[in-house]
Amino acid sequence: MFVLELSYTAPLDAVDALLPAHVTWLDEQYAQGRFLASGRKEPRDGGMILAVAEDRDAIERVVAQDPFVTAGVCAYRVTEFVATRTAPALERYREAPR
Repeated sequence: MFVLELSYTAPLDAVDALLPAHVTWLDEQYAQGRFLASGRKEPRDGGMILAVAEDRDAIERVVAQDPFVTAGVCAYRVTEFVATRTAPALERYREAPR
């Protein structure tokens, strides 16, 4: 499982101009089962995404396709973690400790 932290690197008006394309990209990732939750940070200087993927390389490829990234208005910090405990609704994403 991955925590994706977005940090804006451009003014909010530049981010907002790309928001519709970013939301379309998010919708595609949800449809493919990659994203479990997402939203903006408070204060609004970026966002957070909870994601699943086969491995770090796969999630890095997904992140590289975000319109925010291709336009250069945000940077991602990707953190991988092993979800050994979850809420019942996320049970299918539990992993055994490595």
